[in-house]
Amino acid sequence: MSARLIAGYLTGVVPEIKGVTRFPAHEHITGASKIPTIIYYDRNGKVRAVGAEAMREGIYEQAEDEEWVKAEWFKLHLRSKIAPGAGKQVTNDIPPLPPGKTVVDVFADFLSYLYKCATAYIKDTDVNGAALWDSVEGQIDFVLSHPNGWEGTQQNEMRKAAIQAGLVPDTAIGHARLSFVTEGEASLHYAIQNGLPPAATKTGNGVVIVDAGGGTIDVSSYRSISKDTFEEVAVPQCHFNGSVFVTIYAQEFLLKFLEESQFLLDLDHIVRCFDKTTKLRFRDEKEAQYIKFGSMRDNDVVYNIRYGQLKLNGASSDVALFFEKSIKCIVHAVINQRATALRSISHVVLVGGFSASDWVYSKVNEALTPLGLHIIRPDNHVNKAVSDGAISFYLDHFVQSRIAKVTYGTLCRILYDPFDPHHVARKSMTLTTVSGETRLDHGFSVILPKNTQVSETKEFRGTYSLKSESKAQIQHVTDSIWCYRGTKPNPRWTDIDADRYTKLCTIEIDLSHLPLSPITKPGSTAVYYGVDYDIVLQFGLTELKAQLAWDENGIEKRSPTKIVYDPDTSDS
Repeated sequence: MSARLIAGYLTGVVPEIKGVTRFPAHEHITGASKIPTIIYYDRNGKVRAVGAEAMREGIYEQAEDEEWVKAEWFKLHLRSKIAPGAGKQVTNDIPPLPPGKTVVDVFADFLSYLYKCATAYIKDTDVNGAALWDSVEGQIDFVLSHPNGWEGTQQNEMRKAAIQAGLVPDTAIGHARLSFVTEGEASLHYAIQNGLPPAATKTGNGVVIVDAGGGTIDVSSYRSISKDTFEEVAVPQCHFNGSVFVTIYAQEFLLKFLEESQFLLDLDHIVRCFDKTTKLRFRDEKEAQYIKFGSMRDNDVVYNIRYGQLKLNGASSDVALFFEKSIKCIVHAVINQRATALRSISHVVLVGGFSASDWVYSKVNEALTPLGLHIIRPDNHVNKAVSDGAISFYLDHFVQSRIAKVTYGTLCRILYDPFDPHHVARKSMTLTTVSGETRLDHGFSVILPKNTQVSETKEFRGTYSLKSESKAQIQHVTDSIWCYRGTKPNPRWTDIDADRYTKLCTIEIDLSHLPLSPITKPGSTAVYYGVDYDIVLQFGLTELKAQLAWDENGIEKRSPTKIVYDPDTSDS
């Protein structure tokens, strides 16, 4: 996993997208816009080295001598733990966060570093850089990309990190300067701008975008509905099988292989060498592979080490096996996208740093071409796909509709129907409300079914009716939006398939300005108060939006609401 920084700014009349190519300790990699996602902290929790600085010669020894702690692959700690394959196994595979640091803290430190680098780069390289920066500094919009599987909770954590890093203030205006895009959608924008063939974008044709990155493999499907306009045609997927897991599998193999060798103490260094060289150039399983890690004096014939090089078999017993899960993941995901897409799929586009691997490309091509799919890997640097595509998303906005990944709804009390067998079976759960109605708990009211195609402007409503004997209890209320992540086509009851229901967010609503009139209870002189309102939701954007709507003398009125996401603490 590595990070790129892209600055889109005016050099004349036309906005120009430029990569930031100058980072501390990175001068020897000319024109590179990527830096490793690594931070070293000292014993006091202070940042000591970031990105390329953390990879320079001697830093490993200094970190060891001064007891620094390294944070890497930390973006994966932001992941949704309830996503398939995202629980304990991933937690066990990735390095833990530094003591006393949350993922928001580490992410904020990294964003702060990138922001400082961008500031210096623009000031130093543009003729009027300093003046340009001063004129826009408080108005800069930021686009943060994230894997397909992330939702509002993860976006909220990223927003906290951006605020903590000083990118935007914690105000409504500051929040509006920050937008999010999935890596799949960003990659589509990149592909459109970098040679996606006309056949793939021909109106009606579908294309699968595979963003094979460091941590995740994100798979999305789109079709062109008109010039420069696309719609999502299948539920996007996110799998934790990116290139870092190839390194993890290599490390597990080498740990066992060198268990009795004197070179076991060099394991971390050997793995780093594998990651930098052997993994990148592997392309033929018939050829032996070598990890050069030492000097001419380093030899151990029993363990295939000669002249500082460790020999590995290319065949499935060794190197190819490290890639196997990732390659199978890509192939199966594409086949699944093709099977579930609302339109036919003709092309597959591979982008992301991991897809630059000739071995990955050749094996995916070998598996999918016989199925009638055309596999494409853009000529330009595929590791720039998400960062460049994220800015294109902001400027061009090609995607106009998206597919609901889950079923969204609310928990509700259903009016009891004595003629409905499902109600009769739950008769013991009935309760009587203040208005005298008999209702059932454990109801689920669907707002948006899974697999529904949703345009950016389409609104969905949840209608609510609150009743209470106390005015105060219904002036400030909260409602929760829940997700059903199971396979039932029409979920109605939360006591069936109960573990597949998860809370997405809580919506805080101020109803104090709505008129409340007393209502007399049936057969009594006692009164209660009631209020009717709608929550208007927009799911078609890259972020969930919510408003309060109510009727006032026949005219619909609206006001904003506050969406609150609970931290994802599960790790199942």
